[in-house]
Amino acid sequence: MAAPEYVPTSTSTAKHYSSPPQRHRETTPRPGETFGNEPHGAAFGSQGPDQGFVLTLTSVFDTKIALAEGEHRSDVDAGCIPVALKRASLFHRAPVVHDLRIAYTLFGYLDADAPDELVAWRRPVFAEVHHSFHYFERRAIADQVDAAVLTQTPDEVATRYRADWRDQLGLAD
Repeated sequence: MAAPEYVPTSTSTAKHYSSPPQRHRETTPRPGETFGNEPHGAAFGSQGPDQGFVLTLTSVFDTKIALAEGEHRSDVDAGCIPVALKRASLFHRAPVVHDLRIAYTLFGYLDADAPDELVAWRRPVFAEVHHSFHYFERRAIADQVDAAVLTQTPDEVATRYRADWRDQLGLAD
């Protein structure tokens, strides 16, 4: 089909679009890829891959969480998830069920007979942290746990929790 007379047919007109230059993977990193240390400081959190998967993992503990009077599961999850993500990021991987197990163990939520002193300490710390405007309170919970504690195995954390939970949370005198 022939083009109407008002359509330019000359190929010497200026291009309106050109593709960007080809990127070579050997020399240019993927978009968003960083090398070296991740940024850190207040409000940065702990970066890691597929962190949203931890929300799926919380259902594993639906029947195992022991709440004291006045505590809410949404607050417990909101406070323990940053601890689990901090642990996962220390190993440069996505969260797994053991990350959450350690977080819940450290604060006595997997212990139906948690020490009264621990329950009294955690109740105001975890109160209402599920609200989105309590980000810094959730970060404070994650910062409460030292990285050396988070690199332990779940069995080591459980054993040391039973021996002295204060030491695990940096509250020892």
